[in-house]
Amino acid sequence: MISTTIEAEDGLPLTVAALLRERAAQYGPRVLLASDDDVLTYAEADRRSRELARGLLALGVARGTHVGLLFPNGSDFVVGWLAAARVGAVTVPLSTFSTSAELRGLLSNADVGVLLAARGFRGHDYVAALGSAAGELDLQGEGPLLAASMPVLRHVFFAEGAGADDGRVGPGRTLAALARHGDTVDDDLVLAVEESLAPSDRMVIVHTSGSTSAPKGVIHTQGALIRHLANLNEIRRYTPEESLFSNSPFFWVGGFAYALLGTLVAGARLVCSNASNPAGVLDVLERERPTMVNGYAQSVAGLPNDPTFARRDLSSIRRGNLYSIMPADVRPADPLRRHQMLGMTEAGSVCLVSADEGDQPERRRGSFGPPAPGLEARVVDTDGSACAVGAVGELWLRGPFLMEGYYGRERHEVFDADGWFHTGDLFAVDDEGFYYFHGRRGDMIKTGGANVSPSEVEAVIRDVAGLTAHVVGLEDPARGQIVAAAVRVPSGRGVDADELRGQLAARLSSYKVPRRFVLLADDEVPTMSSGKIDMPALKELLRAAR
Repeated sequence: MISTTIEAEDGLPLTVAALLRERAAQYGPRVLLASDDDVLTYAEADRRSRELARGLLALGVARGTHVGLLFPNGSDFVVGWLAAARVGAVTVPLSTFSTSAELRGLLSNADVGVLLAARGFRGHDYVAALGSAAGELDLQGEGPLLAASMPVLRHVFFAEGAGADDGRVGPGRTLAALARHGDTVDDDLVLAVEESLAPSDRMVIVHTSGSTSAPKGVIHTQGALIRHLANLNEIRRYTPEESLFSNSPFFWVGGFAYALLGTLVAGARLVCSNASNPAGVLDVLERERPTMVNGYAQSVAGLPNDPTFARRDLSSIRRGNLYSIMPADVRPADPLRRHQMLGMTEAGSVCLVSADEGDQPERRRGSFGPPAPGLEARVVDTDGSACAVGAVGELWLRGPFLMEGYYGRERHEVFDADGWFHTGDLFAVDDEGFYYFHGRRGDMIKTGGANVSPSEVEAVIRDVAGLTAHVVGLEDPARGQIVAAAVRVPSGRGVDADELRGQLAARLSSYKVPRRFVLLADDEVPTMSSGKIDMPALKELLRAAR
């Protein structure tokens, strides 16, 4: 049932531990996750996470402890999250794109006490990155970690994998060692801890992908997020009979909540792929036969260009928003005649959505639908007054399923006196209650599903090269936008764009590094009569650069 309150007395378990126990009892041998060749059933998720939860309890992890997860999509992430939730710990998913500097900031700012991590992924070496982030960490020794640069971090455990025998990680700092810590902990204790948890306990701190110069840690509680996903599941008709393919990473809210938690709530099956080539992803789609697809359209846009695509049987896919891989008979002729969805970290994934998946009348072109159940929405002018129908203003949201707040910030810094969250998104609403997106207040760049703050990139360019830059987003058919930078070069100084790009790659996630540079003398920077930067002209310069 759809409920606009967290407690609805309908029997839905409102803690992750209770929800997992119920789903494992109902669907034990059914597959919860199939990520390439990594398959996890509900029963295995229950067993493996209980073993790991015992290990966490033996370490002294308790309600409220922050447990970081640095894994690509797969069973290690799922088991780590479930284990942390079972003991009341707060999961802090960490981006697998993170550089050493970004990792240090995320771990410190989120007060992570225990880190569970892969050794590496897609060219990222997390053992080396962590060592660089805090050189005094002893990753080969035993016992708690004591590092002045990360005063809260006490334990790090790495998964097995390539390079496991290279000597950089001691035998006591592996996930297997963590599980062995729990040998002295009785399952009855795990159950007692689980039964002491409440829907109001915190479940997760999900970081925004860069909507300010420093990503914000968004706090969601167990009951609110579970109820919100139960509502969204009913709207999208996500039932135990369905199988969802998602390419959203679990460290962002789309992957964590809309895909992973939504699947657990539904008792359904989630399909993912970490394949590095289109053929590998297509192999997974053809083998696992998902019925629904959801995620970032840009990341699958290249699949139809694979030479094997024409002979692939993807007929199982009947619904979703990854139109490029959907069969022709269910693919829209005009995507803007289908309702879009607005998702944001602060709203626990989707906040504007419609259950109508069919083609809409022309008057609703580009509609994002109405607010999700339990959420109120307003479109307001700069003075806080309600906008007239059709007028563009800022979207405000309020309701029990929004975030608890930003970690480390007071509530009055996040919500106004009446409980409204000011999203920074510009919308208009029609006389039928449907919302239409008109951009973002400010200049955020949306690239491949991630937000990039121009000011963050500009600050790093200034820091590493001592140069002033103007960073903008340029339209791109594959990624939505790309990051581009116009760099001011003083007279007499030479700048190598490739060298600068390499310096930035050491400090920024790959999606934040500008894909296009233009080097300009001060008098070549286009300005208006006011002396301000002529941004349209600057973008034209960058579009022309190759």
